[in-house]
Amino acid sequence: MDLPTDDSATIAGRFLAARRSAGGLAAYPGDFPETLDAAYAVQDAAIAAWRKPVLGWKVGRINSPLDARYGADRLAGPIFALTPGRSDGCIPDMPVFAEGFAAGEAEFLLRIGRAPPVGQNRFTLDEAADLIDAVHVGIEIASSPLGAINDLGPVAVISDFGNNNGLVVGPAVADWRSSGFEQWPVTTLIDGAPVGTGRASGFPDGAIGAARFLFELMARRGIALAPGQWISSGAVSGVHRAAPGERVEARFGDGFSLACTVIEARPEPA
Repeated sequence: MDLPTDDSATIAGRFLAARRSAGGLAAYPGDFPETLDAAYAVQDAAIAAWRKPVLGWKVGRINSPLDARYGADRLAGPIFALTPGRSDGCIPDMPVFAEGFAAGEAEFLLRIGRAPPVGQNRFTLDEAADLIDAVHVGIEIASSPLGAINDLGPVAVISDFGNNNGLVVGPAVADWRSSGFEQWPVTTLIDGAPVGTGRASGFPDGAIGAARFLFELMARRGIALAPGQWISSGAVSGVHRAAPGERVEARFGDGFSLACTVIEARPEPA
């Protein structure tokens, strides 16, 4: 495995210090990793040092031409914060790093029902779907102290928890296997203005393809997945910047809508 000159734990510590202080990073905090494996080594060190339970995993896209360069068309990062979408009309607040990067993403959320079999490192789409027991609509809050994280590409994104800072879990999709949810039109709105539309079927192998990718990646990384963990399967309608005070809304098909308000993250208590 190729590691940067600054060791993985050092870089991870700098990312975590910025997250704990709710501050910003003007540049990648160390020598830039050359490979995805090196970036995942930073992520592993950060997960170990963060010492919080991993409640799920976000999956993001690696688009052309970087997919050819890195040999992968997706990436993953841990999710540590879940917020239920409110059915009473109240809009939950979701913190972001005001000095860094912040965005809202409409996503389908897949819940793991059975852990992948130990030793299995390749999955068909049907095998991946069989490990999922529910699909919900949701919003991923993508945020990092590193303002240029997306501009710097997948190595930077992987290094800092996949650029994740929380998940809003909305209602379940009934009979999801026969619902055709991957064909539903999905729209993201910021303060009521539409900013992007798309369908999960536009992803390689759809939302279930994200689950298959995660199962195979975690098998290679030696990370056990557990029933009840969530998979945020990708930004269906794109990644859209959102500043503190703005309202992010996601609409799915004809029947689902949920929203949150982005607020400025505060430093953790000493």
